[in-house]
Amino acid sequence: MQSQSLRNLAKELKDTLSRLEEKRSTWESHWQEISNLMLPRKAEITKSRSRGDKRSASIYDATAIHSLELLSASLHGTLTSSANRWFSLRFKSNMLNEDDAAKEWLEDSTDKMFLAFARSNFQQEIFENYNDLICFGTSCLMVEEDEEDILRFSARHIKEIFIEENKRGFVDKIYRKFKITASQAVEKFGLENLSREVQNNFKNKPFDEIVICHVVRPRNIYNSNKEDKANMPFQSIYFEHQTNHIIATGGFRENPYIVARYLKSSTEVYGRSPAFSALPDVKVLNKMVEHSLKAAAKTIDPPLLCPDDSMLAPIRMTPGSINYYRAGSSRDRIEPLNINQNISLTLQAEEARRTAIAKMFHVDQLVVAENRNMTATEVLQRQEERLRILGPVMGRIQSELLEPMIIRVFNIMLRNKLFIQAPEILTNQEIDIEYVSPMALAQKGQEIQSIMRGLELFASISQMAPVQDYIDENGLIKQIVKTLGLPAKMIRSDKEVQAIREERQAAQQQQAEIQQQMAESEMAKNAAPLAKEVLNSGE
Repeated sequence: MQSQSLRNLAKELKDTLSRLEEKRSTWESHWQEISNLMLPRKAEITKSRSRGDKRSASIYDATAIHSLELLSASLHGTLTSSANRWFSLRFKSNMLNEDDAAKEWLEDSTDKMFLAFARSNFQQEIFENYNDLICFGTSCLMVEEDEEDILRFSARHIKEIFIEENKRGFVDKIYRKFKITASQAVEKFGLENLSREVQNNFKNKPFDEIVICHVVRPRNIYNSNKEDKANMPFQSIYFEHQTNHIIATGGFRENPYIVARYLKSSTEVYGRSPAFSALPDVKVLNKMVEHSLKAAAKTIDPPLLCPDDSMLAPIRMTPGSINYYRAGSSRDRIEPLNINQNISLTLQAEEARRTAIAKMFHVDQLVVAENRNMTATEVLQRQEERLRILGPVMGRIQSELLEPMIIRVFNIMLRNKLFIQAPEILTNQEIDIEYVSPMALAQKGQEIQSIMRGLELFASISQMAPVQDYIDENGLIKQIVKTLGLPAKMIRSDKEVQAIREERQAAQQQQAEIQQQMAESEMAKNAAPLAKEVLNSGE
């Protein structure tokens, strides 16, 4: 039997979970309807679905499914692609950013982080996370430590997650309600930590599922100087939903559940997405295609008009069949029923809906239309303009998804001593995250264009005004490097640049001295005959 304090804690958590379930109930019908039409493999919010069952039987047009997948793939490719570096780390102190030892340590740490991302299951789980974000408007990515791969990611289904915001509008309280088999529960928590009911289930029916709840919430009172789980910033509690049995209590230094919203109203906790906006058009298009298919079937295999007193049933419709009628009776023939379906008008209406749905998911902005007359520069410029369309969304994704994820991964690797020994100068120094993904660079493209236009203008008036005196060459190069997110390995440090300049200056000075000596020697050589002639004339 558990203590009274643990039973009280379980009751408190279950009451809070019930309240969150009631608050979330209005969203569930929306999520179910959206997933039925746009993400059928996850359409099990209010319905219990068997694994492997057919989930697209009621879908007659896949435009919305394709558009959702295309936007998800675009976010994945332009924000967290495995082919490109999508973030870099910098110190908040500008002095440290100029220190060679500090820069080398930070560059090496960033390399190890990308290697850890590549070795883990990050790429497949982050893509699932983008699918949830665009479909349901709210996504949840769990980041855990792994003994073999360092990191383990898992995109949690929206049906499991119940959330609350803090006063700053960030999600910091997560109640996760999920099912696992009794055998999996014993493997994860240990048989001795489970209730008697679950222990009996494990012995008799190990593959029966039980409901487990995981609560992660911030601690209000804890000692930050202590490193035990009871004094970590976030409290972690597992309990059995049916028996109210507390399985385990612990803590996290960072919240392992990273909850992001695509768009959000100030009066709501859960997010909204393009799927919410496209839902009316998707429903109309689905019904239109259903009806047009029925009309097409009637056109191809139409109902028949048969006289009731002349034909001998049954009517045979197979090729080469023979139908008999009574001799001497009316010679009325079998005729098809004309339903007067205007196929072209129906197709035009359907195509208009498809275009509207594609625009809801920014497909027209993400796909570059083929134009053989476009130059490479025009293609790049149009691509940047398309990526800037998603700028407002990118800001929320960075603050709610990417930033907390990068911070947690960095701290996990730092605590496990997976980085090289840091110089003493870096003690208690803060680090900033700089995003260098294609989408982030597209947002900065306007700044680069302004710089280039300014340099072109300066060049055109350089004959009339001393514009070069106003340009700090070092500052210009550093700003371009920072804006484009160029790797630190390909950029020399200030000390190396100074040494190269001094060496170049010394070489130029030496060359000038050699040229001067050669000029003096040539002058002396030319002056010798003249002096001899002068002497001879004096004699």
